[in-house]
Amino acid sequence: MGQLFVITGDLQEAEDVVQEAYVRAWGRWADLRGYDAPEAWVRRVAINLARNGVRRARRQLAAWVRHGPDTEVPELTGDEIALTQVLRTLPRRYREVLTLHYLADLPVQAIAGQLGAPEGTVKARLARGRRLLAARLRVADPAAGLGAPGG
Repeated sequence: MGQLFVITGDLQEAEDVVQEAYVRAWGRWADLRGYDAPEAWVRRVAINLARNGVRRARRQLAAWVRHGPDTEVPELTGDEIALTQVLRTLPRRYREVLTLHYLADLPVQAIAGQLGAPEGTVKARLARGRRLLAARLRVADPAAGLGAPGG
């Protein structure tokens, strides 16, 4: 991490790229364990990720300079803010499918293709995500529980 901090000049960026490099190493550990210096592979991946981050930032800055800041962004309503906060409490796998299905308006088949998951998995995650979301929204909105049995 210290090496990447020197390279990036940003502690947060260094932490992010090192963490991502270790995650990638974990997924390839069966191959990497036979290397003489697996840490060299992790370092190379982290450096490449840092380079890509710099390139991405340059492209974003160049686009911003060319086109100026985004046009007016609509204000979120209180309900939208509350929904976003509740969605953030869900596991990522459920947030992904719920967002792609309801906000991007994608069918199950397209979501499966984008996430590289079987359609049955997407359907199961949608169902579980809906149940979790509904339960958490009921807790977040005390008025919603007034008509519920036992409430």
